[in-house]
Amino acid sequence: MTDSPKPTPVDLSNEQVYWDLGESQSYGEYLALDQILSAQRPLSFEHDEMLFIIIHQTSELWMKLCLHELTAALEHIRRDDLGPSFKMLARVSRIQAQLMQSWDVLATMTPADYSAFRNHLGRASGFQSYQYRMLEFMLGNKNADMIAVHKRDPRIYATLERALHSPSIYDESLRLLSRRGFEIPREYLDRDWSQPYEPSKQVAAAWLAVYHSRDAHWDLYELAEKLLDLDHKFQHWRFSHMKTVERIIGYKRGTGGTSGVAYLKKALDLRAFPELWTIRTSM
Repeated sequence: MTDSPKPTPVDLSNEQVYWDLGESQSYGEYLALDQILSAQRPLSFEHDEMLFIIIHQTSELWMKLCLHELTAALEHIRRDDLGPSFKMLARVSRIQAQLMQSWDVLATMTPADYSAFRNHLGRASGFQSYQYRMLEFMLGNKNADMIAVHKRDPRIYATLERALHSPSIYDESLRLLSRRGFEIPREYLDRDWSQPYEPSKQVAAAWLAVYHSRDAHWDLYELAEKLLDLDHKFQHWRFSHMKTVERIIGYKRGTGGTSGVAYLKKALDLRAFPELWTIRTSM
């Protein structure tokens, strides 16, 4: 009697489930293509609504992979095992490049194309993407008010609350700096993680010391550069999103009730790892 094949893991909202398809599994079964390709259900007969749905669905899949990689990278940083985290962080930066290209595809839709089906969306909006909110929380952009929209789904709300009250990847990086002997203020090592991060001159001095002695602290230097690249790509992603929305709907209000482009412009000033930017001037 032969052993049965090992089941294939499928990530479902941070929970691992397994599909045991046996030896007869096909490509379509392995990828669950029946479910994926039947998930596009336009609410109108307008040609461009299919584009709108697929762009946003694929973006959510890419964000799911970003969360998968960032979660693992954070754990490696927490364990002071930086090598594997570099590949994971670099992968997220490459995924962000894919997400930026998706805005280029969506920009082929004209204002008239979008207006033809926009009313069918009701109050549905990308602002309600809980995976995007998870990404922001993992990067350190904490805002408790942003999860109120998810209260009607207790499971998602609880997941976001856990992320809100957990250290971000930057918080864990500062804890690592402290363990390595760099002077990080005590209040940055154990604080209310649900509060937005406030820049610190002492944190900036610690990172600057890493850069000035990068040969002695090469892995910390590499971590800093990987984090900066991540933040840089995230800003590009936000900018591409804002310009695409501006091109398609101008300054109309968003379907979810936000101010649309004005809201997205404010987000351009956000920096997840501020000291890694400010120390550039001091080098």
